[in-house]
Amino acid sequence: MIRGSAAWRCLAAAVIVGAVASTAGAHHGTLVSYDREKQWTAKATVTDFKYVNPHAQIYFDVTDAKGTVVHWSGELLPNPAQLIASGWTRRRSMEALKVGTIINITVAPAHAGGNVVLVMRITNEKGEELLGAPPPGAPPSPAAARP
Repeated sequence: MIRGSAAWRCLAAAVIVGAVASTAGAHHGTLVSYDREKQWTAKATVTDFKYVNPHAQIYFDVTDAKGTVVHWSGELLPNPAQLIASGWTRRRSMEALKVGTIINITVAPAHAGGNVVLVMRITNEKGEELLGAPPPGAPPSPAAARP
């Protein structure tokens, strides 16, 4: 009976470790899920902004060369804790990225295709940086810390 209990504990521990490792691997796949070599910038209109974990989401429309409106969703690289640390609070983001706001957005497309992107930089119509995605391990953009 003791051997059976020990075996079940080992099996349970292995399952837990496997679940945690697969979840961590999936989440930290953000940087490899997008093609940073094919970044593009466009004038866009904000349609929604969600200040959520693990990464804030922005939804926006871009009008292509033919006049067709294309709907996009973007993931911000910094998580909400990192955004707060750089002065980018929920309130500030909701004010700066209201529905209908015109922005210039630089993104990296998903390797899998579709209209999903990683947001690298957002500037307002005046060209002032609202959000910039720092490289991994770097501190947030100084522009993001401005009130």
